[in-house]
Amino acid sequence: MNGVVPFYKELGKTSSDYVYLLRKILKTKKVGHTGTLDPLVDGVLPICVGQATKLVNTLTNSPKEYEGEITLGRSTTTEDREGETVKQVKLTEQISKEKLDQVFQDMTGPLEQIPPMFSAVKVNGRKLYEYARAGIEVQRPVRNITIYDFHIIDDSQFDSEIGEQKVKFHVRCSKGTYVRTLAVEFGQRLGLPAFMSQLTRTKSAGYEIKDTFKLSEIESMVKSGSNDFIKSIDDVLNYLPAHQLTDDEWEIKVIHGGFLNLNQQNQDELLRVQRNGVTKAIYRFDPDRNTWVPDIMLLQNE
Repeated sequence: MNGVVPFYKELGKTSSDYVYLLRKILKTKKVGHTGTLDPLVDGVLPICVGQATKLVNTLTNSPKEYEGEITLGRSTTTEDREGETVKQVKLTEQISKEKLDQVFQDMTGPLEQIPPMFSAVKVNGRKLYEYARAGIEVQRPVRNITIYDFHIIDDSQFDSEIGEQKVKFHVRCSKGTYVRTLAVEFGQRLGLPAFMSQLTRTKSAGYEIKDTFKLSEIESMVKSGSNDFIKSIDDVLNYLPAHQLTDDEWEIKVIHGGFLNLNQQNQDELLRVQRNGVTKAIYRFDPDRNTWVPDIMLLQNE
């Protein structure tokens, strides 16, 4: 069982919770997810099984897409709807779409971001949320992220009675982006407290929500003897150029982790090398050696 499950993570459990449950259903320990989603976030969570667990870092590094909601006028301890209110400013009028659009535009591109205290980032061997729960504030590392696209997707909702405005958005961002923190910064640029009131991951590693399977669906399919919910490694890596190995390349070089001298024009790309149409390794070009070197070995992939 080697491949990737385009999994739909539902609200209420962590990504690790679902990995644990899938290990029991699939009866294998080789299961790993490709990017943490908080219990309050649902959506696409590709989960690697078998040989595909070697691709976890590769898939985690891919851009992600989300749709969510920012609430303006109030901030919370956790930067999402779970936390306690820290600051509240009652809005007396609705912020115009033109002003909102300008902030979305200003936040598109490279940004620096400090992870929230309620996150799993480790500092001195402890997770930040452990410090936060103990009431300890620590210096957090600055991250460089990229926001490829950030825009409003629906009319914002202004509640004059409570003085809050909800803004629905779409974002495509790089690995390591905390969308909760994006929501807070969005408010800061307007001079307002803010928090992320809803979030759904809509795309990851090339998979969209329409491609995903829920835990209950997978459990039913396994009981009926079907594993159609698992996408092959080649399906996952079909965006990479492929090289069909000769007998000598396979038996003399790749099996032993050797280098490959290939006439590949695009040397900036990773390359999947195949045996009988099945990917057995991913190679990358090393300009210092002027040759292709193994990056990820998938020799047992069938």
